[in-house]
Amino acid sequence: MLAAVAVLVLGYVVGSIQPGIIVGRLVRGVDIREFGSGKTGFTNTLRTLGLVPALVVVFGDIAKGAVPVLVGQYLAGSDLAAALGGVGAVVGHTWPMFAGFRGGRGVATSFGAFLAIAPIPAAVAILTGLAILAVTRYVSLMSMLGTALGLGVMAWLVMVGRMPAEYLVFGVIVTLSVELNHLSNLRRLLSGTEPKLGQGGAPRAPGAA
Repeated sequence: MLAAVAVLVLGYVVGSIQPGIIVGRLVRGVDIREFGSGKTGFTNTLRTLGLVPALVVVFGDIAKGAVPVLVGQYLAGSDLAAALGGVGAVVGHTWPMFAGFRGGRGVATSFGAFLAIAPIPAAVAILTGLAILAVTRYVSLMSMLGTALGLGVMAWLVMVGRMPAEYLVFGVIVTLSVELNHLSNLRRLLSGTEPKLGQGGAPRAPGAA
């Protein structure tokens, strides 16, 4: 149990590193959170800085989700440690200790942890998500539906004995986090005001949600 808690803490620290903020400072000398959605992930970086910086950010966010999981699996040798490492990374990305507890929505970091924990559910989530994105061009809809479907596949694999039950700790907590972090997007989708892929990126108004 001590090892699992240690990996959880490690995950939070690693997750708190924000590639979006680092790239924003290096590329344009700005805080990415002052633009667009105010988040630090791929979508806001794409809208604000362009494709190449956004790709750097998304790969960094994916990697920091996978690393704590791999530490839990191969160094701690514990399914629970792997699951908690992924949880810690997503929590760290969303509420980062190094960035005033203002991060992103955790989608890419969740995917990185999903990929390390359960490649099959991760593949289902990303393929479904990309299909949704291709049809609708709504990144938020891709994120919400893809993550939920990934959890569903993970739960089924646990039920049939193909995956440790401990992984559901990760799946449930992270899915809830991603969905709750997209409530404002859901409201905009329902009202028809949600920006599509590539739209947005203007400076944020003071106090904007």
